[in-house]
Amino acid sequence: MFCYQCGKSESKLIEGLCLQCFIKEFSILAIPNEVSVKVCTYCNATFSKGKWINANLDEEEIIYRNIENSIEINPIAKNSIIDMHILQMRGTIAESIVEVRGDVLKEEIFEEHEINVRLKKDICPTCSKRNSGYYEAVIQIRSQARKIDSKQLKEIDMVISKTLEKLYKKDKLAYIPTKSEIKEGVDYYIGSLKSGRKLALAIKESFGGMITESERLVTKNKSTGKEIYRVWIAIRLPNFNKGDFIKFNNKTAKILNINGKKIVALDLDNNNTFNISWNMLGNAEILKKNNEVKKTIVISRSPKILQILDPNTFEVVDFPINQNIQDYSSEDEIKTVFINNKLYIL
Repeated sequence: MFCYQCGKSESKLIEGLCLQCFIKEFSILAIPNEVSVKVCTYCNATFSKGKWINANLDEEEIIYRNIENSIEINPIAKNSIIDMHILQMRGTIAESIVEVRGDVLKEEIFEEHEINVRLKKDICPTCSKRNSGYYEAVIQIRSQARKIDSKQLKEIDMVISKTLEKLYKKDKLAYIPTKSEIKEGVDYYIGSLKSGRKLALAIKESFGGMITESERLVTKNKSTGKEIYRVWIAIRLPNFNKGDFIKFNNKTAKILNINGKKIVALDLDNNNTFNISWNMLGNAEILKKNNEVKKTIVISRSPKILQILDPNTFEVVDFPINQNIQDYSSEDEIKTVFINNKLYIL
């Protein structure tokens, strides 16, 4: 049998060619001269198979991934090793080279291929919405009977920031295009309703309160006729904070903790703790704020009596020693609160 390329006589031909001619004609890789990829200008998401994917990739990674996806390896080649290099960027075109080594019929082959990757800049729907200030929900922070102080507002901002950072990994519309501080409280405009609801739950878990929702029709889709709604999520914070004092079911109590499920309080008359569910909150009355706690000192101590100086009248007051004040000694500083003509040691 004769090789149709060189005429050499061989007992075994490969696709009509001798080994040398086959190797000369063989290519390990099938690779185009140029590939194009649509890339979002703002987030580097790429458009593939009808959808935008892989936001926030480095431009270099986008180029290498598209080169890799454009390559086909001939199955005859074994132990193939591929190296890719970007030679230079010429505008939005990455001039690149692909090197490959592999074994073909026990012969080692080295190949070099040039390929250009053209980055077509566009804007994905998510970034288009972000740039236009798009939002699906408004979280309204309100208080039942008080002005929200600046300290708590900063704490709320911190919870929102940390929660949005986590949510953004799965929802690119987890962002705040607008924050509006008004007399009644603060409004946070949220890009995604799904993330808005999760954010509201995170705020409630940290600060307590009640959540209500209301929908408002804002427009109609001109092409589909579908009505488009936005959702207002109102969070009513309690009119007290951790450390404040309330009256609940004839109990004088100190708020120990507040979370999304309940309020934990300490009965100041018997030092027992109890829980208040949010749907029972209407029965609670605020008596004192935590900044109304006053410090005083222990005048003297006997086996059964602790004498302190009333910080309001400066009179000496006797307290029977119990488990909660048994560790105090003379000249110790203690905290007190005066509620309904009664002085309590905290």
